[in-house]
Amino acid sequence: MSAFQQSRFRGCLLGGAVGDALGAPVEFLSMPEIIQQFGPRGIRDLATAYGRVGAITDDTQMTLFTAEGLIRAAVRHETKGICDIASVVHHAYLRWLRTQGETSTREAIPLGMDGWLIGLLPLWSRRAPGNTCLHSLREARHFGDRAVNESKGCGGVMRIAPIGLVDRAGDAFELGSQVAALTHGHPSGSLSAGFLAYLIRRIVRGDSLQDAISTAKEALTTHPNHEEVLSAVEAAERYAAARDLDALRDERLGEGWVAEEALAISVYCSLLHGSFEEAVIAAVNHSGDSDSTGAITGNICGALYGVDSLPERWIEGLELRKEITEIADDLTALDEGVFDAASEVAWRRYPGY
Repeated sequence: MSAFQQSRFRGCLLGGAVGDALGAPVEFLSMPEIIQQFGPRGIRDLATAYGRVGAITDDTQMTLFTAEGLIRAAVRHETKGICDIASVVHHAYLRWLRTQGETSTREAIPLGMDGWLIGLLPLWSRRAPGNTCLHSLREARHFGDRAVNESKGCGGVMRIAPIGLVDRAGDAFELGSQVAALTHGHPSGSLSAGFLAYLIRRIVRGDSLQDAISTAKEALTTHPNHEEVLSAVEAAERYAAARDLDALRDERLGEGWVAEEALAISVYCSLLHGSFEEAVIAAVNHSGDSDSTGAITGNICGALYGVDSLPERWIEGLELRKEITEIADDLTALDEGVFDAASEVAWRRYPGY
């Protein structure tokens, strides 16, 4: 595997998990409450959430199942010759649903009998999962069906980064949108995810952040009902270009609970700050969905700067650090064509059904 690409892929997934973990303790706090608890500069290091320091949330849980679905789709295609990627990722999300103590009308997954990821005990913990994700997956009738709702919550975009790393369908924007629409039916919910997947794809292919944003906007504008997402991204660009340090805390970009706001906050923080650490710190210090904006910003900046840009003090205590790294490496191998999808080992770890 290319060391350069391995660094970017690890940076993207570990960076998202780090941003998620940094934001987890303050997800439901207002900015005045964050300042009261952590001081005038806000939270700047990992703190306790869900009973431990460095805990991930549903954002990283679902991101890992997105990655697993992509790898299993490749195994299925190699061994069965036919595959709908979104349907296989949908199946992966039903496994995540089981880890949350719930089942779908589509099928019940045998416990611990379906690949290696579902067997990780830390995933069997509810970390404030989104109601839209839970409801859509519970009610799913067929793999690959678009959710029948008007939700544009950020639960579709916060889990989508792996699709930008491994674009098996040939169009990261389309697949990202399609996968987000499994749970979030509003165009802004799915198009924000498509934008992020395409943005990350361009970054790991060597584009600068600004160039990647420009080409992602071009892709966005070819879709109907893109205006809300485009307006949010362009507002983020304007505030970042003006070095407006108060745009986030003043909530001019929103709070991040909906997809286009979470995307805009992450674009703004990534453009405004020239390092992974400062961008992610900025992304979690606001009165809103701090873990999701931290996760998305971490995905972007981790892909941009590579894994060595992540502060070691954050990485060393990160929950599932080893397993996240392992999945990132499998995605790297898959993207570079050196993952043996037809092997017995691949089927055992990532069965293609």
